[in-house]
Amino acid sequence: MSKAIISLEDVWFRYKDTQVVEAVNLQIYDHDFLGIIGPNGGGKTTLLKLILGLITPDRGRIRVLGGDPREHRTSIGYVPQYRTFDFAFPISVSQMVLTGRLGHIHKTFRKYSREDHEIVKNCLEMMEIYDLRDRQVGQLSGGQQQKVMLARALATNPRILLLDEPTNHVDARTEVNFFEILKELHTEIAIVVVSHDIGAISTYVDRIACMNQKLYIHDSPEITGEMVAETYRCPVELIAHGVPHRVLEEHKNMENK
Repeated sequence: MSKAIISLEDVWFRYKDTQVVEAVNLQIYDHDFLGIIGPNGGGKTTLLKLILGLITPDRGRIRVLGGDPREHRTSIGYVPQYRTFDFAFPISVSQMVLTGRLGHIHKTFRKYSREDHEIVKNCLEMMEIYDLRDRQVGQLSGGQQQKVMLARALATNPRILLLDEPTNHVDARTEVNFFEILKELHTEIAIVVVSHDIGAISTYVDRIACMNQKLYIHDSPEITGEMVAETYRCPVELIAHGVPHRVLEEHKNMENK
């Protein structure tokens, strides 16, 4: 197997008196598509921040592309769960996505190159929002704004994409479109997506991780009731509606009959 591009070994992290991450071991490889589920406060967002090098573990070792996470941030595209940007600020879609190139600006000339603008154009087309390039970001729908944020993350030309609840506050159609785009992207880069939508996660990702302080890795997209109960620490029954899908193995068996 190829060398992991992200490696966590026995990682622990505590916020004041609360243990948030406990004994986490994780390896992520090129072209991985990993989905992480778990309850609120279970450490999912903290895990992404540890990988980014925004915080450092109390114990354990984290390597990104073979080195310190802080040295490789420009190789990671990140879309946080909570938006820190004020969408009332008068900035166009293309200008917003262009800020994703800030880490690549030539240190001498301090301005965007033709290549930067071409990369932004490609990212806008990939996210199907090129026709919105001159619109003010604050005038867009929630789903369109999320696509802008993903395009901005992609403009860094990342090898790794970290997404924290990227489909919060979007409608079902937009969510499906969003995950279809991610499915295409993961043939080129590694993707880690945190989501509460178990159905969407199990449909699109290659591997599932359940996190509640500890991390439980499953080398399959199938989610069972036992897995969810173990993570959420309470009895859980999964109920499926509509056509057969990949949440439960039984549905796949029924589909093959």
